[in-house]
Amino acid sequence: MKGDGMTFTNRKTQAGWNLENTYKQLSESFYSTIDPNPVADPELVLLNEPLAKELGLDPASLSEDVLGGNEMPEGAASIAQAYAGHQFGHLTMLGDGRALMIGEQITPAGKRVDVQLKGSGRTPYSRGGDGRATLGPMLREYIMSEAMHHLGIPTSRSLAVVTTGEQVRRETEWPGAILTRVASSHLRVGTFQYARQLGEEAVKQLADYAIDRHFPEVNESNDRYITFFEKVVERQAELIAKWQLTGFIHGVMNTDNMTISGETIDYGPCAFMDTYDPKTVFSSIDTQGRYSYGNQPGIGEWNLARLAEALLPLFADDQEEAVKKAEHSLSKFAKEYKKHWLSGMRSKLGLFGEEAQDEPIIEDLLGIMEKHEADFTNTFRQLTLGNKTEMDGRVDFDQWRKQWEIRLERQQQSEQEIEKLMRRSNPSIIPRNHRVEEALEAAVSKEDMKGVRELLAVLADPYAYTPEQEPYTKLPEPTGTPYRTFCGT
Repeated sequence: MKGDGMTFTNRKTQAGWNLENTYKQLSESFYSTIDPNPVADPELVLLNEPLAKELGLDPASLSEDVLGGNEMPEGAASIAQAYAGHQFGHLTMLGDGRALMIGEQITPAGKRVDVQLKGSGRTPYSRGGDGRATLGPMLREYIMSEAMHHLGIPTSRSLAVVTTGEQVRRETEWPGAILTRVASSHLRVGTFQYARQLGEEAVKQLADYAIDRHFPEVNESNDRYITFFEKVVERQAELIAKWQLTGFIHGVMNTDNMTISGETIDYGPCAFMDTYDPKTVFSSIDTQGRYSYGNQPGIGEWNLARLAEALLPLFADDQEEAVKKAEHSLSKFAKEYKKHWLSGMRSKLGLFGEEAQDEPIIEDLLGIMEKHEADFTNTFRQLTLGNKTEMDGRVDFDQWRKQWEIRLERQQQSEQEIEKLMRRSNPSIIPRNHRVEEALEAAVSKEDMKGVRELLAVLADPYAYTPEQEPYTKLPEPTGTPYRTFCGT
């Protein structure tokens, strides 16, 4: 942390672990040091070798005992972080109830990333839970987070999944598992809400740490805490715009699930939308639609308002002045979001430059898609390839297409340049819900990881438009019941 004079020196281990623990420079109120919770028989079932190498780790030397939480590598922190969170609008004191921070890996490129074991057992924040996780949700997070990464959306990454050799009881018994997760940090809006309960000095200490870790350039600002807040606002606006552009629904946008770094984190009841409908909700517990697809930008802004409340004492000594500063900075979210979303939608439709009628063209298309229950991803995929969509032949869509084609003709770019822009802006495939469920069912019930590996392979290049991806573009057979996801706790 800036100005504290503390340093950490660690030797690289044989596996390549090169860990530091700057988070422990914060007050001990922010974390609990805990011993690992050993498991019976850790077995590696999935390893992200490219990510391991990027982290400076030797895939062949990674220990199942370390990935299973039975041992800690040299220099490990072995801590659970404390934080709070507005869960469906209600503030609750929380913390890592089933996660253990190994430490901060320093990569060969000099990047600092948290390495965390998810499902590693009880902590002081478990609130009566067992702290364990089951195989299905851990594989699901691996699939979804890696899909997001390859789509170009900032996200935590998944390094490995190990089974524990133990059964975990939920409604019934399921095989236990631990996910090794990597993120720029696990600092959350909820971490600042927790600090606010400790007092102004704790908020300042945490803000200084976050600035030094994620926004060191802010130290040159005359109003560093407001500038820091605005940086977080900008990153979240861009992140949520990218969610909307791909039809991603997080499912549980509580303040403890929003990172300061601007990465997507905590993949629980998330899913990608098939039929375009802003009211789409997948989470089984979101009965009021608070975190629906169409609500995500507004909820993002609401969460950032809670961050502003926590930071308020740092903005100005005078309460009224601090509130005015916060409101002014928060107002930038809507503009930033609109800028990124509109730019992204123009690219999805092959539109270069900016024209006043672009937004009506975009909104008209989305309205027609909603009316005719068109698939979100495949509609843009078909437009990219010049193929007919399921809406062709309908008067409203045919009229829209003529307007769009006239707009394209006014551009100086060739058809090849337009198609190139659309191909890199519209994924050929996403992790379709029925495909994910098929892969997870085989892995959990039959101990067959083939489907998971094949799905990960095609998702590794979602903009490729290869014949191998074609089967993964198909929609599920109608079931008559809505698809539902669960948080996995």
